[in-house]
Amino acid sequence: MLTSFIKRGAVAAVALAGLTTAAFAQMELKIMAPAAPGGGWDGTARSMQQALTAAGIAKSVQVTNVTGAGGTIGLAQLIGAKGDGHQLMVNGFVMVGAILLNKSPVNLTQTTPIARLTAEALVIVVPTDSPIKNAKDLADRVKADPAKVTWAGGSAGGADHILAALFAEAAGGDPKKINYIPFSGGGEALAAMLGGRVTAGISGYGEFEGQIKAGKLRVIGVSASKRLENAPDAPTLKEGGVNLELLNWRSVVAPPGLSDAQKKDLSGAVEKLVKSKEWAEILKARGWDDAYLGAAEFDSFLKTETARVSKVMTDVGLVK
Repeated sequence: MLTSFIKRGAVAAVALAGLTTAAFAQMELKIMAPAAPGGGWDGTARSMQQALTAAGIAKSVQVTNVTGAGGTIGLAQLIGAKGDGHQLMVNGFVMVGAILLNKSPVNLTQTTPIARLTAEALVIVVPTDSPIKNAKDLADRVKADPAKVTWAGGSAGGADHILAALFAEAAGGDPKKINYIPFSGGGEALAAMLGGRVTAGISGYGEFEGQIKAGKLRVIGVSASKRLENAPDAPTLKEGGVNLELLNWRSVVAPPGLSDAQKKDLSGAVEKLVKSKEWAEILKARGWDDAYLGAAEFDSFLKTETARVSKVMTDVGLVK
């Protein structure tokens, strides 16, 4: 009788696992990228879409783009979707800064934290025909006159903007005088650089990779402590004599007002995503580092990071 009971229990466990997998496979998700196509958030959202469906974690995944104000317009829409257990929004370091810079009436504490996904070093690039050959050349120009060096990057107050300000500070220039031009998408920033309208550009390596390998852009420096595996020839900023490191992290949040069951379903789906071989392949191809934190840990990290970003932005004069 005991053997029979154990067998029935084992069968039930297998059946339950099958039901759980089937439930995930029936999920119909929506992922908002609160920026224009071509940028880091858009790339993250579409990479999630690809991996979630390829791994059979979700039946369908729809990606939408909502542009403006460093993602805070999209954030307001997400908060307005209270109780929607099928909606996710990509966000990250950039949004933390944009909320502070824009004095946004909405903030990330009004969302449901789901997970931190990745961390990515930034690269500073110039057109290959630029007279600037390395980080020292750029630092010398910034030190001489920060206003004469124009930077192209993502939204104001984001990781790109903060890196430009910190670069100026590390070079001995006044970070409050930098000439930073924000673009809502990576494609627009790329066009500005290739068109000679800016001195240098900042973004994740993956967004410039095609143009770097095609010989149209030169990497001046990587903002990590070591060289990137997929770009071993690109020196770090520290190698170029600029003592500076900064990582851009990305995450996903959901609307407020979710039930415990809805939170569990979304968190479970994302946990399955980050453990899938499909996601691992995307991380390798994109040059992203796995920086996964589950909901509770991510919630704690978000509070700490918001305080840190606020201090940095105040120190370099981006906010008062």
